[in-house]
Amino acid sequence: MDNFKIAKETIDIEVKALQRQIKHLDANFSKAVDLIKNCRGRILVMGLGKSGLIGRKISATMSSVGIPSAFIHPSESLHGDIGMVMKDDVVIMLSYSGETEEIKKVLPVLRKMKIEVVVMTGKPKAFVWRDCKCIIDCSVEKEACPYNLAPTASTTAMLAMGDALSLTVSNLKGFKKENLALFHPLGAIGKKLTMQVSDIMRKGSANPVVKENAFVGDALLVMTGTRVGATSIINKNGKITGFFTDGDLRRHLQKDGKILKKKISEVMTKSPRTVTPDMMAVDAARILKKYNIDNIPVVSKDNKPLGILDQGDLLAEGIS
Repeated sequence: MDNFKIAKETIDIEVKALQRQIKHLDANFSKAVDLIKNCRGRILVMGLGKSGLIGRKISATMSSVGIPSAFIHPSESLHGDIGMVMKDDVVIMLSYSGETEEIKKVLPVLRKMKIEVVVMTGKPKAFVWRDCKCIIDCSVEKEACPYNLAPTASTTAMLAMGDALSLTVSNLKGFKKENLALFHPLGAIGKKLTMQVSDIMRKGSANPVVKENAFVGDALLVMTGTRVGATSIINKNGKITGFFTDGDLRRHLQKDGKILKKKISEVMTKSPRTVTPDMMAVDAARILKKYNIDNIPVVSKDNKPLGILDQGDLLAEGIS
């Protein structure tokens, strides 16, 4: 229980630190948004130690939502990497205390280069920031560390503020989910944003279809042969009129032991829900989840079955 107590206290302190940041959304935050939005170069993020790790994440987030960004290590910048900074760039400087020697040394260089600097700090009135015109307060009441020393709540607060900056600017720049798909061609994000039902559905011989005059036993053979727990039912014109699943079979068997000899049209679900091949796979997945179903027919504009979408196939692609 002691472990849970410490864990709960840690999370509670960090939640309060995040809530505190809402009060820090002031004129300085707005100025930072304008500087980043209007930047004609890149957003270069600097930070040392734990602040540096948070800075790398903020830079990565910005790049992924349409804000060109890169991370520069303050120490390396003092040994040549400052040459990466161009006149149209904006620097975001992370330092909770403002007492880091490398930060103190690099700021005068940036001033000499006439580079706009956005500061994210827990000590907005620290002497080191005296010439900075945009200082975002990221202060917290205390660290989650029991000795109030290890950066914990403060780094969480900085990360959240960085996310707030990134997404605010991204929205103002008109960043769309189509852009996100372009920047994330692989992995779960890319699949959710680009994959259509046609990319996943089972078609051809893998798509179970039977005619209305078929017996339930015949339909069961088709379902078993395609290894899909459902089948579409079509009329003489090839248009879908019903759907039948393993679940339907079990429910009917409880009431009628002779169901296998009945016509499928007598027990099928009439006018079933369907999806189209051009629908986004993630939207189709929501339909399956909403109605608690495992399979759904994929139909053409004239309501002819083109395939079947199986929940297991969606899950295999990381879409749920």
